[in-house]
Amino acid sequence: MNGDPSIEHAKGTSEREFGLRLGLLGLFMALFFVAIVLKLLGIQVFDVKKYREKASRQYEIVVTEKARRGRIFDRNGRQLAESIESISFFADPRHVENPDEVAQNFATTFGRNKRYYLDLLKREKRFVWLERNVPVSRAAGLMTAKIKGLGFRREQQRSYLNIASQIIGFTDRDNRGISGLEQQLDSELRGRDGIRIFQRSATGESYPAPDSDQTEPLSGNDVELTIDADIQGIVEDEIMQAVGKFNAKAAVGIVMDVRSGEILAMANYPSFDMNRRSTVTSEQMRNRAVTDMFEPGSTFKVVMASAATEALNWTASQMVDGHQGRLQVYDRQIVDHEALGVITFKEAITKSSNIIAATTAMREGPETFYKYASGLGFGKKTGVGLIGESGGLLKEIPKWDRTTLPWMGYGYQVMATPLQVLQAYATVANDGLRMKPFIIKRFIDRDGRPRKATEPQKVLQAIKPETAKYMAKEYFRAVVESGTGVSAAVEGLNVAGKTGTAQKFTGSYHGERSYLSTFVGFFPAENPQYATIIVVDEPQTAYYAAAVAAPVFSKVCGRSVACSREMQHRLNMKSDEKVRLAAISTVAVPELKGLKMREAARLLEWNGLVMVHTGDADGVVISQSVAPGTKVQKEAKVSVNLGRKAQAE
Repeated sequence: MNGDPSIEHAKGTSEREFGLRLGLLGLFMALFFVAIVLKLLGIQVFDVKKYREKASRQYEIVVTEKARRGRIFDRNGRQLAESIESISFFADPRHVENPDEVAQNFATTFGRNKRYYLDLLKREKRFVWLERNVPVSRAAGLMTAKIKGLGFRREQQRSYLNIASQIIGFTDRDNRGISGLEQQLDSELRGRDGIRIFQRSATGESYPAPDSDQTEPLSGNDVELTIDADIQGIVEDEIMQAVGKFNAKAAVGIVMDVRSGEILAMANYPSFDMNRRSTVTSEQMRNRAVTDMFEPGSTFKVVMASAATEALNWTASQMVDGHQGRLQVYDRQIVDHEALGVITFKEAITKSSNIIAATTAMREGPETFYKYASGLGFGKKTGVGLIGESGGLLKEIPKWDRTTLPWMGYGYQVMATPLQVLQAYATVANDGLRMKPFIIKRFIDRDGRPRKATEPQKVLQAIKPETAKYMAKEYFRAVVESGTGVSAAVEGLNVAGKTGTAQKFTGSYHGERSYLSTFVGFFPAENPQYATIIVVDEPQTAYYAAAVAAPVFSKVCGRSVACSREMQHRLNMKSDEKVRLAAISTVAVPELKGLKMREAARLLEWNGLVMVHTGDADGVVISQSVAPGTKVQKEAKVSVNLGRKAQAE
């Protein structure tokens, strides 16, 4: 029996619809499957690095382990800068269960306000620093306490003994050099940081990742300087006292080995505390010895005297005219500090006549004068190897006007740095041979092997040896024995040198005047080994170099020889000479306030003093028994009282 056609039709329609729906469902399922596969391919193949990093951030902590920064030594192996271990605490605020208790523990330990730590622990971050670079002794309690969400890492903190601050410079909180040699030699000193990878468990505890590569830190190289810490300390002390005594703006002192070019000391005042970098100003950081240019005044007469001796064949007995202290040159007038008539050339130099220096320079002529000025190192950088060195200013002859030559004869219309002036006199002391000054002696690799040593470098035979010897004996020794530099004399030594009192140009040379007082010289005069320059900027209570810079030179050189066995050996000193020098071998007590016990003890040790302490050994010096700057005998005891500050700077 045939069925109802309408029923058959409905049945067929229903089957087709079911098939269509089934097909659509199958297609949807296939597309869904393809989407899942593509997504998995994206995650596991195409974007695997992206998702792996994302996953790692969820359960891995990457901690940088700082490398030990290389040390800086003086020529005798004394540490001028070192890195000591410190502790830095960090936290994952999401995993810290009791922020209030953690904040209280940190406040009690480090002396900050509790609210400071609570604010950090409430931040919407996975990583915050709670404390940076704290001493291990203060951090020990929190290091052993297992606090969920809290961790620490060992870091390197730079520590200085406040010697040669402008030369050495300092680092930032991350131990990167940002000034001085710390910046200049950063690639040598920095080393290579290590990488530690930790995994975090579901409870927030961290443990070393077992399948990750851990990179060990690699220490930086050490550097040894030519600086002698004892001599450096003496120069810093004496120029500081000079600034105070004469109410001056600033001062510079440099000591140099004339035979090799090594810098034994390079001091600047005002200076700064290298361990309190937050208070440092740009004025304190400036290494005036190589950055500041000035008109050198009478110390520049070394150029005129060299040319006169060698090019004009003048001797000490050459008669010259001082024009009774006044001379009209073109539309200007040169005035001497005393009226001099016809005198010998030797007297002209010992009495520092500007008139005779000007007329002699004109007689030498532009080409000859420029040749000797350039040969002695003026107008170009010395190449000492320090950041910011200036080359001074020695105008080329086509840029001269008619007054340039006579004014240059006595040290005006020319600019020089203290190091350039010292280099010129060191050249005379070294039989006319100019050496390249240097301050970096050698590097020492992380295994203790010396490398990259700096060898003394000859630059130019600027004047003949016989010319140099004659000038040292006849002119510059006479300046100290009977001329303007008698106050530069040193007991037990023969000294040669030159005074310079230069008026500073402040828009004009008229109106209120300010001066630069300089003495530069070398010793012993008969066989020179060392040269020293003292520059005092804008002294107020006196300004002539004979009264200001020359006495400082005498103290620096006398004290340096008295305390330096190397100098005594080089000078082949006799026992009676050593006895006379021993009488001036007192030392100035340094400023200790704010230093940690270890730093204060080492600074006193460097100065030949002994520290006795009371109070908290983990604290800093809050008082000292002998006032800073007081002169005492070596081996004297200095008592200090130690206490804690509210927060280390």
